[in-house]
Amino acid sequence: MRSTNRRVRRLVTGTVALLAAASLATACGSSDDGGGGGGGGGKASGGVGGVDDGTKLTMWTRAATRPQSEALVKAYNDSHKNKVELTVVPTDDYQAKVGAAAGSRELPDLFASDVVFVPNYTSSGLFTDLTSRIDALPFAGKLAQSHIKAGTHDGKKYVVPHTLDLSVLFYNKDLYNKAGLDPSKPPTTLAEWDQQARAVDKLGGGVDGTFFGGNCGGCGVFTWWPSIWAAGQEVLNDDGTAATLDSPTAKKVYDVYRGWVKDGIVAPGAKEETGTTWTGVFPKGKVGVMPMPSTTLGLMPKNLDLGVAPIPGPDGGKSTFVGGDAIGIAATSKATDQAWNFLAWTLGDDAQVNVVAAHKDVVARTDLASNKYSAADPRLVTINQLVADGRTPYALKFGQTFNDPNGPWLKLMRDAVFGDGSGIDKENKEVSASLAD
Repeated sequence: MRSTNRRVRRLVTGTVALLAAASLATACGSSDDGGGGGGGGGKASGGVGGVDDGTKLTMWTRAATRPQSEALVKAYNDSHKNKVELTVVPTDDYQAKVGAAAGSRELPDLFASDVVFVPNYTSSGLFTDLTSRIDALPFAGKLAQSHIKAGTHDGKKYVVPHTLDLSVLFYNKDLYNKAGLDPSKPPTTLAEWDQQARAVDKLGGGVDGTFFGGNCGGCGVFTWWPSIWAAGQEVLNDDGTAATLDSPTAKKVYDVYRGWVKDGIVAPGAKEETGTTWTGVFPKGKVGVMPMPSTTLGLMPKNLDLGVAPIPGPDGGKSTFVGGDAIGIAATSKATDQAWNFLAWTLGDDAQVNVVAAHKDVVARTDLASNKYSAADPRLVTINQLVADGRTPYALKFGQTFNDPNGPWLKLMRDAVFGDGSGIDKENKEVSASLAD
């Protein structure tokens, strides 16, 4: 797995460098076919909404975002002269495909990316500068700012939110009732989370207090870091080249998880869980409270009475890891104005409410958190509102440091909860070295 990740990184790093200068020059000029290049600086010659003149656009997304991507493309194609041809690429192959296409100058007009990898593409010049186009949107300040920040390089904005997936607490109301807990009062501090998980665990009979993916670095950053952020503590420096995962706040979070492991509060299998079956434990109805991706809400059994709450810090606060995909216009596109027409439309009221919210997905705008679809389910409103409190970490070396099963973060994470935590300070230095490598 590690060698594969290295090959992908080498491919992306090597090929994107070939593209930067020539492709940006192409994107900044006008197109020969009347497509309206309108690139550099985002001078939207087609106006805030771009141009809809019957142009055929190409678009790539990874398989992980297939449902929402297909829904948006279909709705756009049904209502516009422009037509978007969507290609869904297997998630594990996506980075390599983008890297190869960048090197051969064959990127599509539009392509999405896992938001944590966006900095690799923006810093390599793969996207068109959309700064003035984004800023001209009447709801620009209401867009998921975590995604906007992740796609900002040298003060310029290159991407907009495409799909959002947040980390939240799920709790089983039936088990809360049986444990004598108030199901209308989910935990608001990590201490309360600890108390409630332990209360449910005492029910016995195969019921456990909580669960987490203990052999999954991605699971850890997605669900542990919000507790650190909620306390006002950062996990990385601004440019993502050093970690502060040895802070007193971080250690408080690890201590709680280590206590769950030590006292048997965690459902069986946490130590071995690599993330492949992590989200399948709570739906069985035998776990009290655990952090989960917000996208799993629509997949839960209909007879499971569950609540959703923000992930709290040790003493309060709330935060979330805003994952998902961001999307931009390739720097080589000759149809920038038409591609922007699609992006601007996906962020508008109609698409966000009648496509995104209608499918019970997280909307990309905080001003639409409560809409005609989410209003029927307060849990969806809670999730949508959390976007404003969320973070998306910025680091060029994110994958090799935090997602790689042989990376330094997983070593720190496992020592912190399955060991005695004595190596955290040293392991944080190894995380920082990986980020700066």
